[in-house]
Amino acid sequence: MASETFDCIVIGSGPGGYVAAIRAAQLGLSTAVVEKDAIGGRCLNVACIPAKAMLRSADLLSEIREAGEFGITVGEPTLDFGAVNDRRRTVIETLTGGVGMLLKKNKVEVIEGSAALTAEGHVQVGERTLEATKGIIVATGSVKRPIPGTEFGGRVIGTEEAWALEALPAKLAVVGAGASGAEIASAYARFGSQVQLFEGLDRVLPSEDADISKVAARGFKKQGIDVHTATFVGDVQSTDAGVSFTYGETQGEADWLVIAAGRGPDVEGLGLDAAGIELDEHGLIRVDGQLRTSRAGVFAIGDLVAGPALAHKASEEGVIAAETIAGHDPRPLDYPDIPRATFCTPNVGSMGLTEAQAKERGFDVAVGKVPYGAVGAGTVYGDRTGMVKLVGDRTYGEILGAHIVGAKATDLIQEVVNAKLLEGGYPELATMIHGHPTMSEAILEAARAADGWLIHG
Repeated sequence: MASETFDCIVIGSGPGGYVAAIRAAQLGLSTAVVEKDAIGGRCLNVACIPAKAMLRSADLLSEIREAGEFGITVGEPTLDFGAVNDRRRTVIETLTGGVGMLLKKNKVEVIEGSAALTAEGHVQVGERTLEATKGIIVATGSVKRPIPGTEFGGRVIGTEEAWALEALPAKLAVVGAGASGAEIASAYARFGSQVQLFEGLDRVLPSEDADISKVAARGFKKQGIDVHTATFVGDVQSTDAGVSFTYGETQGEADWLVIAAGRGPDVEGLGLDAAGIELDEHGLIRVDGQLRTSRAGVFAIGDLVAGPALAHKASEEGVIAAETIAGHDPRPLDYPDIPRATFCTPNVGSMGLTEAQAKERGFDVAVGKVPYGAVGAGTVYGDRTGMVKLVGDRTYGEILGAHIVGAKATDLIQEVVNAKLLEGGYPELATMIHGHPTMSEAILEAARAADGWLIHG
């Protein structure tokens, strides 16, 4: 059977793959995207989007319960978990349908099936052989990984299944207090589940700045989450009715045990060996700044390659790969400046280096740290416990990192990212006029604190 020819072939239609395909098509390349499951990949169907849809329901439930603090008397709200799930499905269908329309609008051909690279440099999808005359972009994302001594099945589930539970569990155990685990614990605790959150390291959100982790931990405990740090879960036994496990010397049980302690690249069946594609020491695909692999004409993006496992990072890598294939010379990503967003309550947004990392690298570190309560909006909007922390280099006024915990942190962090990318430092942030009363004024005050002249503090 003769091969089908395209300029560009993208394997995977998640936020990296579909953006790469659309950008390639915009640049005049005939493009196909291969998807073995549903358009939108895991992010839109079972991960990022359903998670945020569920978290929004939990946020609204919390706001209603706190209405009395604002002079509004309402009864105890009733959670209709079935309706929450219905909304989750509607959000997914709306957004995946939108992606499908964008692919069609840009004349990207969608091919259903599992793709594998061949030794000849083609893409095999079932009986179909696809040939890319200019480039192939591999964007298959990541898969869940169990913790040592356990396996998925029965009542032991990953994050994808946790966001799609049909009934609200009475007891939920979550292993891993990184972004994904924290989001699951925060949502279900506010829905009314009894939640235990376990983390092997010494604090929740261990990749965030230590001061941010402390504020987040207080928020988790306020929501009723039973937090266990420096604690490992073992002896996991799943039955039809629930799951038992141990942590330290204690026996635990739950309706479901969610493992959110890490993911790995989804490369099974991709034919990387046959295509001669090299992996790095972490099992990720080795690429250069334009996402080229060791095989000429093959690119890899997203969770398959080094860097933060974030949807928006994958999307930008998709743009870079597509533009490189089209003959452009795009600028490589500056990975530390990519904003990180965790949508638990309290929200966490960050970029760049933590204070500890900056000191380890030998910078003359300046720190500006203010609570939300230092600005009027924190009191007006009912969040005085949030915090903005800026980390800078005192020598040149450079922004090294920014860390925000509290309401709208995931939106607020973008201001600092933009300031740095436009070559502004914290002294410049300290003199930029911010609207009043807004939460963004806390960034202004943190910049002033770093620069040595905090006004409201």
